[in-house]
Amino acid sequence: MDEEKDGSVQQSNPQPQGLASSSSTMAMAPPSWFTPRRLLIIFCVVNMINYLDRGTIASNGVNGKRKTCDGKGICKSATGIQGDFDLTNFQDGLLSSAFMVGLLVSSPVFASLAKSHNPFRLIGVGLSVFTLATAGCGAAPTFWFIVICRMLVGVGEASFISLAGPFIDDNAPISQRTAWLAMFYMCIPTGIAVGYVYGGLVGEHLNWRYAFWGEALLMFPFAVFGFVVKPLPLKGFSHVEPKKASTPVETVSAATDGSNVSIVKGPVLVGGDGINADESNKTSKSVVVHNILNRLSQFWKDMKVLLVDKVYVINVLGYVAYTFVLGAYAYWGPKAGYNIYHMKSADMLFGGITVVCGIFGTITGGFILDRMGSTLNHAFILLSGATFLGGISCFSAFCLRNLYGFLVLFVVGELLIFAAQAPVNFICLHCVKPSLRPLAMAMSTVAIHVFGDVPSSPLFGVVQDHINNWRKTTLMLTSIFFLSAGFWFIGVFLPSFDKCHDESESQDSPNPLANMSLPDGNMDKGSGEV
Repeated sequence: MDEEKDGSVQQSNPQPQGLASSSSTMAMAPPSWFTPRRLLIIFCVVNMINYLDRGTIASNGVNGKRKTCDGKGICKSATGIQGDFDLTNFQDGLLSSAFMVGLLVSSPVFASLAKSHNPFRLIGVGLSVFTLATAGCGAAPTFWFIVICRMLVGVGEASFISLAGPFIDDNAPISQRTAWLAMFYMCIPTGIAVGYVYGGLVGEHLNWRYAFWGEALLMFPFAVFGFVVKPLPLKGFSHVEPKKASTPVETVSAATDGSNVSIVKGPVLVGGDGINADESNKTSKSVVVHNILNRLSQFWKDMKVLLVDKVYVINVLGYVAYTFVLGAYAYWGPKAGYNIYHMKSADMLFGGITVVCGIFGTITGGFILDRMGSTLNHAFILLSGATFLGGISCFSAFCLRNLYGFLVLFVVGELLIFAAQAPVNFICLHCVKPSLRPLAMAMSTVAIHVFGDVPSSPLFGVVQDHINNWRKTTLMLTSIFFLSAGFWFIGVFLPSFDKCHDESESQDSPNPLANMSLPDGNMDKGSGEV
């Protein structure tokens, strides 16, 4: 132990000083090859590939269409996935739903696994699943096979979405944390736009299957990278390499940490005069059941912490309303623009606006928050202000009759709206303890999809069917931005503090000497306990 006296540091036991410092360095220092910028670049490329896949399957070249014939007997040949498998529009829509099912179910699972498995390795597992699943999409012989593969693509992406943000937040310079998150989330609109072009070109000149095989080839090196490189530590988690247990009973001790279990001193024999094979099998099954129940119990405890955190809940509610509008914009925007302003190239126009505003708006929002000072209160101020002003600009744009006036106001509104991407995720990462960050990101993802962009498109269609006025329906949708700004404005007045440096949990501050023998050679008394 170190004792500080008169400004100098004295050690009661000077012998392990060098050993302790070297052990701490080995335990916490990242591999020499890694630099924060390299990590950011790698994660940005991976994120780009993830969202390139979403744009690819939505592109006309990959999604395709069924064979159609007009009254004169002139037929257009079938193309893409829908044409090859002769799918109805409902079946075609299942491909998107299957992806979301895999993503939403797996996100909290990977977040929970991060407590017992190295988070960096979990990303490697997820990227491997993504690689195999996209390759399977390209080789799919039947419709249901590709549905399962699309579900697995969502599973593969879930680990990355839950864990990449905390890694970037840990390794970014303190004064540029939000800007780095902004660069990471900037890859979302960029990746989707590139996917549209990529899927269209490959589907037109080769075959839609090659588009998925290309994705698998792009992701494969990063999947391998996740396993061969020494894993980076993540704040809030201290993991050692797993050791082989001598008996299944020893696993019970690890699984029942913190519970009241009777302790038996001394060795336990398996087979012979000790535990027989049947008892060993029963013990193994009970261990598995106990581990599952223990994980579920811990997951529910963590969820209760999130649900009672007013800052987190208000932030997610604002994010849900925000994503509700953006999801409907992405799907119905071109069609609304065509019907209201008679745009000739509505797809290209709205796609271009989304890409440009997504890139510049997201990066600008991150840099502004860093200049303001990256605090939760400043983040809420920026979120509420940018969303409110962006909502006014977009609402005014759809009120205008002139196309050019609409475009100017809509571009300004989109720039302001996308400025919220980095601050909203900054709040998710910093309003909870480090060990809860993966779960906070995962549940935020689940919420914005389940209550946001997934239901918004069909609900917009229902309203339009009843009103039959594109301008009124779009104005009603845009007004939800004000609800989002209202939630975030409430957050300005909530008592909040950054919990990023909260080390109250024992696992948050790993002790590199915990597994070392004492200087006199005595081992931990608990090493023989079961």
